[in-house]
Amino acid sequence: MSLILTKTKLSLIVSSALLIAACSNQQNEATNTMANLTAPIAKKVPYKMVIHNHTRVDNYYWMRDDTRTNPAILAHLDAENDYTTAQLKHTEVMQEQIFQEIKGRIEKDDNSVPIQKGDYYYSRQMQGENEYPIYVRTSDFKGSNLEVLLDVNKQAKAHEYYQVSGLSASPNGKLLEYGEDTVSRRIYTIRFKDIASNTLLNDKLEGTNGSLVWGNDNKTVYYIKKDPQTLLGYQVFRHTLDTPQADDELIYEESNKAYYTGISKSKDGSSVFIWHSSTEASGVSVIDANNAKALPKKFIEREEGHEYSISKMNDWYYIKTNWQAKNFRLMKVNEKNIGDKAQWQVVISADATIKLEGYELFNDHLVYQQRENGISRVTIQQLSSGEEQILSFNDSAYSLEMYGNNKLGNKALRLYYASFTTPGTHYDVDLISFKKTQLKQSKVLGDFDSNNYASERIFVKARDGKKVPVSIVYRKDTFKKDGTNPLYQYAYGSYGHTIDPSFSVSRLSLLDRGFVYAIAHIRGSEMLGRPWYEDGKKLTKMNTFTDFIDVTKDLTIQGYGDKNKVFAAGGSAGGLLMGAVINMAPEQYKGIAAAVPFVDVVTTMLDESIPLTTNEFKEWGNPKEKAYYDYMLSYSPYDQVKAQNYPNILVTTGLHDSQVQYFEPMKWVAKLRDYKTDNNVLLFKTDMEAGHGGASGRFKRIHDTALKYSFFIDLLNKS
Repeated sequence: MSLILTKTKLSLIVSSALLIAACSNQQNEATNTMANLTAPIAKKVPYKMVIHNHTRVDNYYWMRDDTRTNPAILAHLDAENDYTTAQLKHTEVMQEQIFQEIKGRIEKDDNSVPIQKGDYYYSRQMQGENEYPIYVRTSDFKGSNLEVLLDVNKQAKAHEYYQVSGLSASPNGKLLEYGEDTVSRRIYTIRFKDIASNTLLNDKLEGTNGSLVWGNDNKTVYYIKKDPQTLLGYQVFRHTLDTPQADDELIYEESNKAYYTGISKSKDGSSVFIWHSSTEASGVSVIDANNAKALPKKFIEREEGHEYSISKMNDWYYIKTNWQAKNFRLMKVNEKNIGDKAQWQVVISADATIKLEGYELFNDHLVYQQRENGISRVTIQQLSSGEEQILSFNDSAYSLEMYGNNKLGNKALRLYYASFTTPGTHYDVDLISFKKTQLKQSKVLGDFDSNNYASERIFVKARDGKKVPVSIVYRKDTFKKDGTNPLYQYAYGSYGHTIDPSFSVSRLSLLDRGFVYAIAHIRGSEMLGRPWYEDGKKLTKMNTFTDFIDVTKDLTIQGYGDKNKVFAAGGSAGGLLMGAVINMAPEQYKGIAAAVPFVDVVTTMLDESIPLTTNEFKEWGNPKEKAYYDYMLSYSPYDQVKAQNYPNILVTTGLHDSQVQYFEPMKWVAKLRDYKTDNNVLLFKTDMEAGHGGASGRFKRIHDTALKYSFFIDLLNKS
């Protein structure tokens, strides 16, 4: 056994002993406190909802308050928070220990790898105990002539919550724009500053989504304004600096509420793109970035079921499209034929088993990323010769991302790589020689040694015969594959979002305590291509939930975990997953953590005034149609709560959540309290200052992780 293993084990043994000693007084305090504090029981106010000749009665509909100021609602949330604090009082020492463990692995002074944009190299610096980054730029990659652009720590001092978005310099590099959100509703005010004098301009763009694109005259900008009720960004305005926002020109308005609107700029700087994106269709409008009076021009007419995106190089547009290609293909068209799909030429052909995920253009190179059998690969193709090279990596499963490739003339490809056992690593890959130059690997402080951990990738047969990929990681010296380890299972499973194995300093606190960690790549993601996603949405959504349950059962049968020590976690749509599986198979799980869970599916999808509802019809279905109503009702966690035993449950949310409104988990917890027939713990914590992403600040967020881990470990210790 290595010295590092011995030190880590010894540290955990000593910490546990100290923890037990430190907790004794705290345990007595908690017992005394809890004797006078019972779980909050919400009042019932029946509210009838009738559709398709079917009546539902919601006893907790009263908990909805769009203003978030109702005293009765806030009092109930406070009572839930007090109850959670009391119930977990005896774990506070453990929470602090885990918090310090995780924080102690993080390098306090940590700079990102500089990215070139225009004439400068941009990066961010984290310093000491700072919660937020300092954004800087230099004249070269080495860091010469450093300028501080924005110190977010200074900006955040006056706010409980503070988030910056955007942050981009004008084409001439003289001005900076950034968006700020002080409520956590993801509605941003965009500010401008003169970099040389470090002074703010008078311009202030309110009610935006935080995204902005510069015109090439350095004084014209394009931005998206949000609907304050639905929070949908649907209007694109053109603003001229040093003029009132009230005078801004509306150049595009999205009339179809099923579409999201986005903006960006082409890599060659010639065009502004307006993106129109729904779940099953998309479109692009193009604006001349050199003409401050130009109007958007449709790339092609939008078509139901056609999804595509574009890039521009010289006189050619490149198009990633699912036209006659379920897993997408790459095509190109000359700019003179914009609008004519018949003129598109194939660059990368369609493949029924390989999904095209993304691509980057350079002057003489095309780099494209594909996924086959769940594994991503990157190929570099020389355009002039057609020669190709596939990049290779050591791990059997990993995360791979192309980023920061902002110039057509770059000689190297920037990549980010990570796996369960390899910390995040940044490379420049020479486009000619394919040589990888490591620019940075995230440091893990303390006695971390990647050789102490191992990962696996297996397939589990689901009940309908489909094989579900599962990524697994554990600490070698604590794992014997004999069915004695606690198992922590995670998944998301919606919107085609694929979660690849990546490194986590937080996760080490679980692995070092003997947990086996598994990601179930269930249907609803695109781990096995576009068909894998389509087999886990709308009228096939149930596959997402049964896949997760089947993975749990199989992992315990194979000895990866103890069937009596299984814990599961998910957030947002992953919180929906948690709610569904504990209704369907509560006996499989000892503890569940559901963060900002989307659990009141039917009611939310029937209410188009709720943010994002109309954009989600192609993901979940529209319950105004009876077939979708009946199907959604069959799995909606809130509607399917029944009189049965449930696992121990920790639910967390943010009062200002803009994605999943606070009242969904609030109602769900109230109904669970009323129906559940067990004595297991049900806890609900609301961050009264945060939204969907939780607390702002790099260290503040660790407290949320420490709370969840302590909740699970405490349950494990009691078993």
